[in-house]
Amino acid sequence: MSDSYQRIMTVVGAGFDVVGVAVIAAGALLAAVRGLVREHAEPNERYRRFRQDLGGAIVLGLEFLVAGDIIRSVVVAPSLENVMVLGLVVLIRTFLSFALQWELHGGWPWRDAALAGTHSAGRSASST
Repeated sequence: MSDSYQRIMTVVGAGFDVVGVAVIAAGALLAAVRGLVREHAEPNERYRRFRQDLGGAIVLGLEFLVAGDIIRSVVVAPSLENVMVLGLVVLIRTFLSFALQWELHGGWPWRDAALAGTHSAGRSASST
């Protein structure tokens, strides 16, 4: 691999890291502002929505951070040790994403899609 290609991919990977951190920071700020602006919501609802907004920002930011790790570990320095470290990092971040999804929505992410498919199938069957 050429040296310039590796430098470009290192910058691209770092760019994904910057975007991931920016998404988390901006999401936290937006969640806080939205929480303060919700005047008519009861305190428990405000807190629940704040946690959902913040959790969504963290999950999205983690996706960008994982992408940056993949680019750097596989494209820039594809050694067995780097790939194993990448696997561990992706495993930890995936666990965090699923834990956040579970906490925010009370179930697995694919459960919502399955329920939406069931409801839309029921509507289309009853409308025919």
